Amino acid sequence: MSAPLLSVRDLKTHFTVKQPGLFSDDRIVRAVDGISFDIEPGEVLSLVGESGCGKSTVGRTLTRLEEATSGVAEFEGQDILQMPPAAFRPLRRDIQMIFQDPFASLNPRLTIARTLGEPLFIHKLAKSREEARRKIGETLELVGMDPAVMSRYPHEFSGGQRQRIGIARVMIVEPKLVIADEAVSALDVSIQAQVLNLIKRLQRKSGIAMLFISHDLGVVRHISDRVAVMFKGQIVEMGDKHQIFEAPKHAYTQELLSAIPRVASHREAV
Repeated sequence: MSAPLLSVRDLKTHFTVKQPGLFSDDRIVRAVDGISFDIEPGEVLSLVGESGCGKSTVGRTLTRLEEATSGVAEFEGQDILQMPPAAFRPLRRDIQMIFQDPFASLNPRLTIARTLGEPLFIHKLAKSREEARRKIGETLELVGMDPAVMSRYPHEFSGGQRQRIGIARVMIVEPKLVIADEAVSALDVSIQAQVLNLIKRLQRKSGIAMLFISHDLGVVRHISDRVAVMFKGQIVEMGDKHQIFEAPKHAYTQELLSAIPRVASHREAV
């Protein structure tokens, strides 16, 4: 059996919150409080739970946008949590993140060509502007966009189109692991399925591994291989997608599943 691409052990990310009042003690928020999981190459592990459970903090910690309090996260055998920033920087090509807000994640002052071109030159994946332009066009086509849009700015696109551009920025560097943090939750319901199907198709075609973070169990069921359920900073249940959805063991998982809207059959409706 091959080694996991990512192996997380006893990860903790705590925050100190200053309390009002001269004599008040600071409060410790245990956003992530000792979780462990593996992600195999090419696997989609979904992290699901209600808002505030700590799932987004996991993604931000693994991409070093937040600093871990303790724990180990080995990516291809290297503990990325202990690396100095300079040592982690080259790994940013391999570990990419799709953010929830497609507008906030794009620089409004840069054209799409510059947005997608910068990572190519930073990671030395293009030797010339002509090569970069060719790769940008190919990647835009890959996410269902016309290459002719590369001279336009983010504000000229819809939310769904901006998220496609955000996905293109991730895919253009050919990562090994993508962390998708509520990647479709900010989109209109009519667009969510299109973008979700795009993510799933690209994941299968490229063989990348993915940590898919979401509160939406319907979305999670569609895209996952395995599911980890988070509650108050901890993983309370983890298993194969079918096991979690068809035979959940933890009471919190059962509660989440019971909240999924479903259409009553004709017999039930009568």
